[in-house]
Amino acid sequence: MTDSFLDSSKRLYGRRKGRPLRKRKTELLDGLLPSLEIPVPQPGDRIDPHALFANPMRDVWLEVGFGSGHHMAWQAANNRDVGVIGAEPFINGVAGLLKLVDDEGVQDNVRILPDDARPLLDALPDASIGRAFVLFADPWPKKRHWERRFIGPDNLPRLARVLKDGAELRLASDDMGLVRWMLEHTVRHPDFEWTARGPSDWRHRIADWPPTRYEEKAIEAGRKPVFMRFVRKARG
Repeated sequence: MTDSFLDSSKRLYGRRKGRPLRKRKTELLDGLLPSLEIPVPQPGDRIDPHALFANPMRDVWLEVGFGSGHHMAWQAANNRDVGVIGAEPFINGVAGLLKLVDDEGVQDNVRILPDDARPLLDALPDASIGRAFVLFADPWPKKRHWERRFIGPDNLPRLARVLKDGAELRLASDDMGLVRWMLEHTVRHPDFEWTARGPSDWRHRIADWPPTRYEEKAIEAGRKPVFMRFVRKARG
């Protein structure tokens, strides 16, 4: 879960750094991050996601706002032939992911943009991403802040453009206001189809969707997460 957001005026909301980092995480930021880091794309830049990895990858997936990195690291560890790209502006989250990457030994198939995801989305080619995740994003509960929510009219076209035909967009939240917002906007978008056929489809994670630490804390607090899977429709 990330609590930062860059709006259309390019202003970044939320924290970039939290509590002081322990020695190992500081060392990983200095030593490991440079080998995995994607420079922030500038307007007009184009990035081939497969070219980010030294070894050939069967597919490339993208996680927007990976929080402390548990979900992203799990996907990388369990899909060694898939390149997993993550964007997260909160430096403590980046440090947390780096620790997991180092522990799991998944340096070969992880790449990190320690910043907002939108410049990266704009730089990726059409139909270049096989799966995307936006999990437990900041709900921005005040009405005047709703335009800061990542899933909405500004970013769904970006996601639709870079996702391959048939690619999954996975969304999750424990905030019912945000759940309704994401569902309304994504169902209404012409390029996405909701895969749910019954309540169990959004009440439970599927086998290759691991729990996150944030999700576990939400359940302990009595909140019920919702898990949504959308498919990118075939282009005409």
